[in-house]
Amino acid sequence: MNKTYTFLFTLLASIFVIIRSMDHYPSFLPPSWLMKIFPLLILILVTSQIATRNPLKIFITGLIFSALGDFFLDYDSVNWFIFGLGSFLIAHIFYIFSLKPISLLTAKKRSLIIAAYLIYGVSMFTLISSGLGELFIPVLIYMGVLLIMALTTLISNKANKWLIIGGLSFVISDSLLGINKFYNPVANAQLFIMISYYFAQYALVRGMFIAYKSNHKKTP
Repeated sequence: MNKTYTFLFTLLASIFVIIRSMDHYPSFLPPSWLMKIFPLLILILVTSQIATRNPLKIFITGLIFSALGDFFLDYDSVNWFIFGLGSFLIAHIFYIFSLKPISLLTAKKRSLIIAAYLIYGVSMFTLISSGLGELFIPVLIYMGVLLIMALTTLISNKANKWLIIGGLSFVISDSLLGINKFYNPVANAQLFIMISYYFAQYALVRGMFIAYKSNHKKTP
């Protein structure tokens, strides 16, 4: 991912984060949902330029569903929350498949980290479960798939520091969202949620680029 695309992504993400920290959304700007997905469109564009291999095509599909989830959550976070949740659920499934194959040897070496993720997931769900209501099952399923995605970045044959950081950042972002929405409001929640979310998507893309280049060099 070259410096130009990185700059554009960072600029657009920063603009949206700053706007979100304001009391009122500026009326002269495009719709909020459009501003929110602009950074994802940059990631989709740059990844599509090298998507000659199936895993990257699968990964791009995950980015597209992420952008769709951003639209649902920003356009109507109350009535369309379930659609946003479903979109991100599908996005994580595509991310998981794009990270195949996994290494059982690596999984064994990182068993303590895997256990820490699982304990954290159970603890987080227990914390917010009383506030979920009719979303109990959908959120449970989503959190399970999110954890699998994060764990897959650890044990994938493509694993590298950027993929691992991306998976962790996604968990942090969604944890903040869950606590703020279903347990107790967090000061400046949207600011921290969006920073960790955009960073997660960027880190996953950068990690996939590194994995792609590494594999490409090995291919005669």
